[in-house]
Amino acid sequence: MENIENKTIEELAEARHSKNTFEVHEGGLSFGERLADKLADFAGSWTFIIIFISVLLSWIVLNTILLFGHAFDQYPFILLNLVLSCIAAMQAPVIMMSQNRQENRDRLRAEHDYEVNLKSEILIEEVLKRLDIIEKKQEDILQTLQRKSITQKNPENKYEINHQI
Repeated sequence: MENIENKTIEELAEARHSKNTFEVHEGGLSFGERLADKLADFAGSWTFIIIFISVLLSWIVLNTILLFGHAFDQYPFILLNLVLSCIAAMQAPVIMMSQNRQENRDRLRAEHDYEVNLKSEILIEEVLKRLDIIEKKQEDILQTLQRKSITQKNPENKYEINHQI
């Protein structure tokens, strides 16, 4: 964490804008990784579920009712079972790859949030220090003005007032 703090302190003087962690992460992905993300997004959508259920029902209806006696995949639907197993075997690693990239994206976002929070904290501390300095200067000016005001009202007590303050 100390490296991040040092890096952030150095960047504080140089950088004045935040970065989009999504663009940083997406810029480094290969074609296969982008394709895997698209497939995982599609496989987790209602469109996929509706299409998948439609294909399954069509397969079952086609092989039990429409092609009765001449079905290419009869009742225990072994070919359908094989197709579904192949889909699951391909879909699981694609989803895992997508989840790993999501984890990397989340890590980048967390690091970026930490850097932004640290920058904000440093800036707030600097502003508070400056406010303290301004407050002390105002107190000094106020004391000086009070002394002048008292001295102008009672010029004979000038010596006593300076010693009291």
